[in-house]
Amino acid sequence: MFLVETWLKEEGAATLIETCPPNYKFYQSIRDNKRGGGIAVIFSDKLSCNEINLGTFTSFEYLAIKVKTDHSLLLITLYRPPKSSPTFLSDFSTLVSAVLTNYDRIIITGDFNIHVNKSGDSNGKDLLNTLDGFGLHQYVTEATHQLGNTLDLVISQPANINNISVSDIAISDHYCVLFEFLFTIHSNRETGATHKRCINESAQQKITELISSRDLLNGHKSLDEMVAGFNSNLKEILDEVAPLKTKHSSRVKTSPWINESVREKKRQCRAAERAWKKSKLEVNRIILKEHIITYNNTIRTERKNYLSKIITDHHNNTRVLFSTIEKVLNPAPVCDMLSLATTPKCEEFAEFFTNKILAIRAEIIRDPNYLQDAPIEEPPTLQTFSAITEDDLYKLIKHSKRSTCSLDPIPTFLMKNNFNYISTPLLQIINTSILTGIFPSAFKTAVVKPLLKKPNLDYNTLNNYRPISNLPFISKILEKAVFLQLNQFLNENDILEKFQSGFRANHSTETALTKIVNDLRLSTATNKVSAPVLLDLSAAFDTIDHNILLHRLKTWVGLSGHVLKWLESYITGRQFYISLGDHISKNHDVPFGVAQGSCLGPLLFSLYMLPLGNIIKKHNIDFHSYADDTQLYISVEPNKTTALQSLTSCLSAVMHWMSNNFLKLNENKTELLLIGPKDKREALLPSLGNLNQYVREQVTSLGVILDSDLSLKPHINKVTKTAYFHLRNIAKVRPFLTKPDAEKLVHAFITSRLDYCNALFTGLPKKSIEKLQLIQNSAARLLTKTRKMEHITPVLAELHWLPVSYRIDFKVLLLVFKAVNGLAPCYIADALSSYTPARALRSADAGLLRIPDAPPKRIGESAFSYYAPKRWNALPQHIREAESIDIFKRQLKTYLFNQAYT
Repeated sequence: MFLVETWLKEEGAATLIETCPPNYKFYQSIRDNKRGGGIAVIFSDKLSCNEINLGTFTSFEYLAIKVKTDHSLLLITLYRPPKSSPTFLSDFSTLVSAVLTNYDRIIITGDFNIHVNKSGDSNGKDLLNTLDGFGLHQYVTEATHQLGNTLDLVISQPANINNISVSDIAISDHYCVLFEFLFTIHSNRETGATHKRCINESAQQKITELISSRDLLNGHKSLDEMVAGFNSNLKEILDEVAPLKTKHSSRVKTSPWINESVREKKRQCRAAERAWKKSKLEVNRIILKEHIITYNNTIRTERKNYLSKIITDHHNNTRVLFSTIEKVLNPAPVCDMLSLATTPKCEEFAEFFTNKILAIRAEIIRDPNYLQDAPIEEPPTLQTFSAITEDDLYKLIKHSKRSTCSLDPIPTFLMKNNFNYISTPLLQIINTSILTGIFPSAFKTAVVKPLLKKPNLDYNTLNNYRPISNLPFISKILEKAVFLQLNQFLNENDILEKFQSGFRANHSTETALTKIVNDLRLSTATNKVSAPVLLDLSAAFDTIDHNILLHRLKTWVGLSGHVLKWLESYITGRQFYISLGDHISKNHDVPFGVAQGSCLGPLLFSLYMLPLGNIIKKHNIDFHSYADDTQLYISVEPNKTTALQSLTSCLSAVMHWMSNNFLKLNENKTELLLIGPKDKREALLPSLGNLNQYVREQVTSLGVILDSDLSLKPHINKVTKTAYFHLRNIAKVRPFLTKPDAEKLVHAFITSRLDYCNALFTGLPKKSIEKLQLIQNSAARLLTKTRKMEHITPVLAELHWLPVSYRIDFKVLLLVFKAVNGLAPCYIADALSSYTPARALRSADAGLLRIPDAPPKRIGESAFSYYAPKRWNALPQHIREAESIDIFKRQLKTYLFNQAYT
């Protein structure tokens, strides 16, 4: 379908997606900086099409589409404005001459705004003569406009076009031109099979009846036999009640909001259209228009309801929300990876992912005489796990996600719904495993699905994919049961590295960065230059050595007996296979690394890294880690550069340790940033030596861009750019959303970015905070449909949104409350100290914090350890002494809200 005068701008993609029937795609061209114009081509995804650029012309707009057929075919859609430039024929001739010799068949359509039906029209004569000179023919002979003129043309070589007709479809002053053109296509759509089960309410009841009446373990005693019996019985029940049905189709995609109500309105439109075409009465034409309006309104309503449900169900899952908005706003990629899925392709992926890790390990040079580090003190021991209760199991399953893996015998929601009937056999499996020190063999296999890292990457390049691992649901429940007991032991005995913030309760990237930036600001305030070094590891979770890990668990963590035996069973003998659509690879061994997609994997990695902290501390270097991201940093006076030798020695020691522990440091991505006064930074450069190769003007640390002045300007610019990108996207779907749903999107995509690590924004210049405030203002205007010239403060107050500066204070004070009440990392609590008056005063029991002596520079006043106590002490006492974190947040928001708006 060729459309001209679409009047669409960049955001018009959402309209075209709504317009496209199932399994259709589109290309569009918009008119820049002017009203009107615009061209679009809608085509079946059976066709392999590519848009091509034939140059720029001032006298008309065009869209050129190359179609892959047995003979080269080019489709051109053109729009010439009524008051077009006199150079039109010259430009048009240039366009035609450029393509005529390169394509076997050419079809040119569009609104030429030339009266070719009038023999006395000079423009019409000149156009027809030009076409004749190129051996092209104009096929339309009827009026295509309600004033009786032929303006919309179909041009091609002779004998290419058949059954041409013109139809008034009652929605425009131009008529619809229909024609046939025969050609053989290279289908871009693969015929595939879909597999579905009908698990309705009655099926669920039947499944529950069968589960409740069956011995799911078949009386087996060995662990692997129990797991096999449990899985096979549940699978048999599911197959009996809701057998997997295969339907072969060409993957026809339907808009999910097209329901029976929409179809009924469409049928009414068709009936009205037939009545009007039969009678040609104006009253029937008016009725048709009314039905079309009703039909379009129904589609908009149903789409609004559909989006509302998704937003409500997934308001805390930004990945799902982003995917949904992306599908609504942007056309799907022309090629679907699943259309290329074959068993050999699965095998190719499996070998690629395996060989990638082998290649990384092969590049690591180890010292043959290296002895693994021993802990300074012998750790306490943990020899056995405790059996869990049915109540423990219920909590584990209740709080787990509903996601289902293809390895699961039944969907996760059925597991949860039938807990009362599966709890006993499941409890027996879990307790047998943790008490005997054996991890079931059936749980050692992962199904891996390749995921394109970015949607615009070449889907044919394997390196553009990352492996996404999925594990059985029961396997993750068993892991969680072990994780809770192991983590309790680690916390009670203070075994975990103090400055490792990855995947730990009450720790986050924000607490890590708050600690790091606090140290850097305090050093800068004393005229020192700080040098943080950011280390980058290549596939760290996948290269760690199992023998070294087990040795570390024994010597550094103190695990032995059935605990160590269970973890050895869990770590070793694992396999994976690749799944693409209906195709899978064979099983491949996983001889290195920890299981991806598991809760134990990150914890085991942190334990694997335990010796690293001691190595760094030997060189008197500060550091912080978040999972496999490690940062070293040191602060020096420019005239005392010998301390830099410690940083160089430390970096060498870290690299040596990593190599001997099968961790590959990616030196190309290792970065160093000098922070401090500009003159002192420049004075320090000659003393860096080999470290000079790592120096950067700015670095990204855990998602925050740090610069040499700690101004955070580059980071705020990035937040601004990203936020406005998402605001534009939300604006495109705002007409289809209710206000509550739109607000959920705003919080998911905008507020979350304004709030991420905003504890670092303390003390920033007013100009920087205003840039962030403008984002919030724009979000509020979009949400409430407030005009630009209207005052925004009442709108923010009505929404009950704290302004950005108050949100910063809210985050800082929340961190303080957590630190004071033992809910924050110890390194945050260490940055604060209680106020102790010189003599007995009532303030001694007021929960106040000691405010350090005023730093000599403003940047020191923005440090958390100075700024936070100052703000905390200004709070009313009843807020500081709130009984719970929820009460504290409510009271704090009310207090800050009153400050902001009264």
